[in-house]
Amino acid sequence: MSVRTPRRTKHAVHPFHSFLSFSWLARTAMVSIMSPLLHRSTLVSLRKCPSLLPGSPPRATSLLLIARHYTTPSSPHPPTTPHKSTGHDKGVHGRTQRPHRPVTLQATHQTQPNPPTKHEVHEGTAILNTAYNPPGGGPAGVPGGGGGGFTFTNSPVLDAIITTAIGLGAVFVGGIIYVKWYKRNVLDKIEAAFAAGYDPALELAKAHTTKKSPIDDKSMDPLFVEDEPWTENLRRNEQDIIDQIVHGEEAGHYFMLLGPKGSGKGTMIFDAMTACNAEGVSMCDAHPDLEVFRLRLGKALNFEFNEDTQTGLFQRRDPREGGPALDIERAMNKLEKVALRCAPKRGKPFVLIINNVHFFQNDEEGRNMLLQLQQKAEAWAASGILTMVFSSDDFWPFHVMRRNGSRMHVLSVYDLSHKEALHAATRMRRSSRNGGRPLSDKDNEDLAEAVSLVGGRLSYLNKVSKHSDIIGMAKHLLEVEKQWLLSQIGLIPDCDDDVMDEQKWSSCSWLLLHEFVKQREEQLAAREAAGVGDDEELPLPAIQFWKCRQIMTRADFLEELDRLNIISIDIHHNVRPDSNLILRAAQEVAAEEGFEEVLQNVRDRIDEIESLHRTRELTFKDLDKGDMVRLSVDKRGEEISMTLDGKPIS
Repeated sequence: MSVRTPRRTKHAVHPFHSFLSFSWLARTAMVSIMSPLLHRSTLVSLRKCPSLLPGSPPRATSLLLIARHYTTPSSPHPPTTPHKSTGHDKGVHGRTQRPHRPVTLQATHQTQPNPPTKHEVHEGTAILNTAYNPPGGGPAGVPGGGGGGFTFTNSPVLDAIITTAIGLGAVFVGGIIYVKWYKRNVLDKIEAAFAAGYDPALELAKAHTTKKSPIDDKSMDPLFVEDEPWTENLRRNEQDIIDQIVHGEEAGHYFMLLGPKGSGKGTMIFDAMTACNAEGVSMCDAHPDLEVFRLRLGKALNFEFNEDTQTGLFQRRDPREGGPALDIERAMNKLEKVALRCAPKRGKPFVLIINNVHFFQNDEEGRNMLLQLQQKAEAWAASGILTMVFSSDDFWPFHVMRRNGSRMHVLSVYDLSHKEALHAATRMRRSSRNGGRPLSDKDNEDLAEAVSLVGGRLSYLNKVSKHSDIIGMAKHLLEVEKQWLLSQIGLIPDCDDDVMDEQKWSSCSWLLLHEFVKQREEQLAAREAAGVGDDEELPLPAIQFWKCRQIMTRADFLEELDRLNIISIDIHHNVRPDSNLILRAAQEVAAEEGFEEVLQNVRDRIDEIESLHRTRELTFKDLDKGDMVRLSVDKRGEEISMTLDGKPIS
């Protein structure tokens, strides 16, 4: 009877995982050590226990054969004569024993050259041909020797120990080689992220498909406007400086681009990256959730944060247990190693751009992340191996980083002047709607009026100049901005106390915007007095930061207005309306009839509610009808206190 060897269980894992599994090693070692011992114990049982030899009950023999994987061929020897019993045999203690056949152990002692090794028991005979020899129990060709397998020693236990030690050593050496290769591969992948060619952020910024709008489209919806980069028709003065920074020609410093939304910071960065084919440059966007920012930074650096490693057997803890800040620190350390080994070959630093850092939360976690990035930027700028660039629409990141920025340079990006805006809008119009031909006088007049409405913000100029109805599109943008402004800081006369805090913020905001409107009126009056035409440029009115706090009577409202893009703050702490559209919308609201009375009514209502909150109510109990309560103020407090102390009153 042959016993089928059980198949090994298949696991749906990588082969290297099973090779690195300690459970597999432990199982192999246990089988190697215990198998010879089990063979030895089986041999002893065959020799010492007659009930397990041929002639014993068939069930015991079959169990033994199944356990040892024996086969039972037909016996070549004739069966022995069974023992005849005439009666009940008596045992040693006088007990009656069952009749049984006597078992005789015979061994062949004839001289034979190298008798063949046999591992079978012939049922129905009393002959065990040779002593049992387990596999690996000794050399082959010798009685009791092995069956031809490779052995280190004559001891099965020592062979098992040596085999296990070799297996563990192979795993250990293989693990060391894999870890060395993986760490080097990580650095190579990060270096490839700065190679010329494909960059994730730059590839997404390219216009792969462009939606063409029909020439006769009369819609004022901006969704139907063909959106092409304004850099095709305009090159700003700041572009040369940004090109030098992105191309790695400005070593020893790190930079912050500060300007309002839509002024062209990101477009100029992408234009500089396109010029150098993103060689030595990588870019990622910030995010309020640091876990998302961790993934974006890993994508930009081509770093997986050890999530693709197979060294789970050798690492002590999950790399993500420390939170996103610790993972980002690991990525920065890897980037530093790559920059150190590549700086001598390239001769110029790498450039890492963190776009829109104002998306970080202005809380302890967000400020700590800014500090962590700034510390790396300071160290890398000092060594000249990597230049970091931060861009922000809001003022608070600069305010936070200014405390520790010794090598930080700030580049402010403003709106275009009236002359530059008109020139850029004309070129955009000619390129998109006129086939490059000169514009008519009507188009020139319409462009001049539209520029006076939207100002020099490039994002607005791009929409207005490419629309079929220039004036209509400009008025549409102004109306959208006005309604959005009222939805954020609209005034509510005779408001309830539940919205007191919101109305306090709205009224303080309108105090500041009303001051901007007054300054614009003064600028217009001064221009008329000077006899200058309407084409003369009027800059946006600006108020110093400290004076804005006095006007608003609150110091914490400016940051929220900056976050909502209602105002903008530059590095000189000058506060301006965020755009010309915001100023125009504030002028229209302030020019409405009764605006100042509504503003004053809201402020008076807030004072009333606050006075009610400061009022305390006194309740007198046990008073009947007709009882009188008299309250008096005695200003002799000092004399009364002296009397209570037992001192005479003078």
